[in-house]
Amino acid sequence: MATAAASTQSERRRRKSTASILLTFLGSMNLAITLLVALAIASVIGTVLQQGQPYQDYLLKFGPFWFEVYEFLGLYDVYSAPWFLFMLAFLVVSTSVCLVRHTPFVWKEMTRFREHQQERSLRALGHRREWLVDADTETVAATAETALTRQGFRARRKNKGDGIMVAAMSGRSNRVGYILTHLAIVVICIGGLIDGNLLVQWQHWTGQLTVETRDIPVSQVDDSSKIPPRRTAFRGNVTIPEGGRAGVVFLRLGEGYVVQELPFRLHVKDFRIEHYDTGEPRSFESDVVLHAPELDEPIEQTIRVNEPLVYDGHAIYQANFGDGGSRLGLRAWPLDGGEPAEVETHVNEELALPGDHGRRLEVTDFEVFNIHPVPEATSRREVRNVGPSFTYRLRRPTGEALEYENYMLPVDIDGDSYFLSGVRRSPGDEFRYLHIPADPSGGLDRFMALLQQLRDEDAVAAAADRAMEDIGITESRVRQQVGREAHGMIQTLLESGFDAVMAEQQQRAEARGGDAPERLMDFYRLVVERTLWEAYAQVLLDEDIDPAEPAEEDLVFYSDAITAMTALADYQAPVFLELTDFDHRQATGLQIARAPGQNIVYFGSLLLTVGIFLLFYVAHRRVWCWVRPASGGAQVLLAGSSQRDPMGFAKAFGKLEGDLNQRFGDRRRDASNGVSGDST
Repeated sequence: MATAAASTQSERRRRKSTASILLTFLGSMNLAITLLVALAIASVIGTVLQQGQPYQDYLLKFGPFWFEVYEFLGLYDVYSAPWFLFMLAFLVVSTSVCLVRHTPFVWKEMTRFREHQQERSLRALGHRREWLVDADTETVAATAETALTRQGFRARRKNKGDGIMVAAMSGRSNRVGYILTHLAIVVICIGGLIDGNLLVQWQHWTGQLTVETRDIPVSQVDDSSKIPPRRTAFRGNVTIPEGGRAGVVFLRLGEGYVVQELPFRLHVKDFRIEHYDTGEPRSFESDVVLHAPELDEPIEQTIRVNEPLVYDGHAIYQANFGDGGSRLGLRAWPLDGGEPAEVETHVNEELALPGDHGRRLEVTDFEVFNIHPVPEATSRREVRNVGPSFTYRLRRPTGEALEYENYMLPVDIDGDSYFLSGVRRSPGDEFRYLHIPADPSGGLDRFMALLQQLRDEDAVAAAADRAMEDIGITESRVRQQVGREAHGMIQTLLESGFDAVMAEQQQRAEARGGDAPERLMDFYRLVVERTLWEAYAQVLLDEDIDPAEPAEEDLVFYSDAITAMTALADYQAPVFLELTDFDHRQATGLQIARAPGQNIVYFGSLLLTVGIFLLFYVAHRRVWCWVRPASGGAQVLLAGSSQRDPMGFAKAFGKLEGDLNQRFGDRRRDASNGVSGDST
């Protein structure tokens, strides 16, 4: 039995030792500092790397490899990442353990006067002074206590039989600073955990909440991707056009979003924006009406940047702006021949492209102002507005799409006017612009008329016939054959570019044989050039312009038009969309946030400020006055110490010493034990 009892006691000691080691680890300063440094680094990353953006933007910015690395680390939403929240929770536990372990000792240090201090210990202190006083010990002790109290110390007397100990201290609130700073860290971390949207993260991790990745209306979003109104934390964005309403906000989550329903509805009455001369936005604001069932009257307020509307714990900020579904009037010029078609659409709308092309038109954006630097300007402030533009995609049935950007008005470049249309394969690429020359009336009619001529086989044959007549070829059979070949080479020019035409000419020349293929290639080149000119001459005649005496601007237009047509192969669009009119509708971008932990964080920050102030600006000082009977009176030993601010304590001790000198007065005598009366 004795052996069993010993074994049980040993097991208890072992378990106690394990628990003690664990508590010591959790409450250690090294662990707390490590966690604080890690959280600080994560906060820096969250500040430098813009959070909560679409994953496609990060993919374009960092590339596939680093995109996956950063996604795995959760850097796109640092403050809601599992590891960040885990470190916050672990820091709460560590700091709480530290508080629980050390608060009793700190409290004891604050309230204990240490009246049992030994005389030998007092003599070992750096600050001390001794007197012999012609008075009894009770009188001397009372005098010392009064002096200490007057100097701001809390004093307590204790009769120890062989003498009286007067123990005093000041600045004990310094110890409160230790408690407040640790408590502040706990409070701030708890506030951060509350605002970390733990409930949404948990539902996402456990599969209770489905992330929506499609760009679809709210009405089509499945209920599994919607969050009902509740009092938890969230931060999301919503875009509302002028005159529109919304009762939801979109929360970025993983590779998509979820819909957070709101307990109120917002109606945007008006949106205003002002620009600098450089075209950059100077200010923008929204007139908003908030409707809620519990309100007798709706709330009307103008929301500006840094001036949010706050209601029921929800802060509604002015975040950005965009297009709210502007109406666009388009003219679709077919690039493969035919008459143009009028199209009406809206931004963010999708419709079938006119004609039998199997493409769908997706208008994605519209800009009224496009401020560009003036070419060869001497100052960066020299800018010009080149007018409205719109961005769209042409999507094939297979899902592939090219993105285009077309300007409404012709842009002046080196003295000539061009209609600009940019094309790119992905948002990460730069736009490559097609320059279509504007005709003298500032339109596209002449260019499209020339393109129509070159697409028409009969028109090209007639132009080739006139060209060969100018060259001097009279044989009918040869003229017909060369006419067909000229049409084929011009179609190659329009569909594949100039290099393809050169290759076809060489192939035809080599197929004909002979000793001089270079001369045959020169002949084909001459036929194509003359045919192109004759087609253009017909366009000029249709405009009642004599092609025999063209103006300089007509010649420049012809050269630019042929250059533009050779680039149509890279344009890869069956139509050119010309913006003819529009009805602009703006939209405001609002960020709506609910942060119930915000006030908790503020309170923790206040505790931290007070705690740091007490730690650094309040010194905890202790002074003892030992009074014992001596021959004909009492011997007094004054000693003190302070853990910080030694210079300040030296001055305070000297002031206390002077006060006691005055109080003892003429009753003071030199110490008989040979100890100097000076403070050391």
